[in-house]
Amino acid sequence: MTNAPTGRLDGNDLILSRTFRAGIDDVWASVTESSRTARWFGQWSGEAGPGRTIKVQMAYEEGTPWMEARIDACEPPHRLVLSTVDEAGAWHMELLLTTAGGGTELQFIHHLTTTEGVGDVGPGWEYYLDNLVAARDDAPLPDFNDYYPSMKPYYESLRGA
Repeated sequence: MTNAPTGRLDGNDLILSRTFRAGIDDVWASVTESSRTARWFGQWSGEAGPGRTIKVQMAYEEGTPWMEARIDACEPPHRLVLSTVDEAGAWHMELLLTTAGGGTELQFIHHLTTTEGVGDVGPGWEYYLDNLVAARDDAPLPDFNDYYPSMKPYYESLRGA
């Protein structure tokens, strides 16, 4: 069974957080090193750096497709900003890491152009962030079917809040 949905909307920003009992550099490595992102999201290839584009394999999506991600900002170990464009549209995402209570808080922000469709997007990010938690804990990865469609009504209700 999965955790309850945690996301919230701030205007058109979908914001989700996770806290880790680990140092900020270790959590940063989990979200930026290809061998570690492969464990919860997908591997990536290319020369990383601000203004550069890498290719990311969506390891947990049907057909494990590759997509391009532009690195808009990279400020280790605190901030990573990515933009992607694919058949689902243009996505602008930001990861912020801060030291909190002897651990690290990761705040994931999906800068949406509209909140329409947040009922489909929110459960996916809950799943991927829980994948990250499980991968870091060497625990079994969750099942996407536990997130969608059950979390869809929660995320749709945020639009009216």
